[in-house]
Amino acid sequence: MAPASLPSVPVLYEDNHIIVVVKPVNVPTQEDNSHDPDLLTMIKQDLKHRHHKPGNVYLGLVHRLDRPVGGVMVFAKTSKAASRLSDAVRTRSIRKVYTAVINGKPKQPQGTLTHYLLKDPKTNMVSVVPPNKPGAKDAVLDYQVLDHQEGLSLVQVELHTGRPHQIRVQFAAIGCPLVGDQRYGAHLTKPGQQIALWSTELSFEHPTTKETLRFSSKPPKAYPWFLWAERMQLQ
Repeated sequence: MAPASLPSVPVLYEDNHIIVVVKPVNVPTQEDNSHDPDLLTMIKQDLKHRHHKPGNVYLGLVHRLDRPVGGVMVFAKTSKAASRLSDAVRTRSIRKVYTAVINGKPKQPQGTLTHYLLKDPKTNMVSVVPPNKPGAKDAVLDYQVLDHQEGLSLVQVELHTGRPHQIRVQFAAIGCPLVGDQRYGAHLTKPGQQIALWSTELSFEHPTTKETLRFSSKPPKAYPWFLWAERMQLQ
């Protein structure tokens, strides 16, 4: 089915079961304490308007992106699709690839980071903790350094778990916080600087047709991404 269009939210794909969009930066995935316009509500309102639906519109949230992070996301338009996509997230059969710019350079050009993380709900901060800490959850990602210049590294990251703030905390834990991370790299970040983390690829099995779908999105041609504008073919 041809992509539709949302105000300021590019739609990559839509059918009766799912809608795939590019989340704008600094838009909450769902309503939070700020009560700023959130992506889930925006898409619901758009579906209601475009399809002339009376009453509430169903839209299932199956994964999240942090507020400052942009990139490709999938939402479920039916409860069946939501259930199957949620199962795929739980069994780690959805492939989630991110691109990030980090300060410094990891000791190894590629590898796997494994930590145990614990979120403090009062501060909304996540910490690396010992494995036996009550409430700790394992966090695993693979990374590859694509290039390094001006003291920064462009890295590709594949998530194997989906813990809150996972990429940000794990790279900070190895001494390479993300560029623009106000929480976990504040000592290297200017006030108001945008975090350099983008959801660049999402691959999954369609919840009803079982076809393998792959969607991608490129970060904006802004600092620090423009350091690699030619390599990433940024427009």
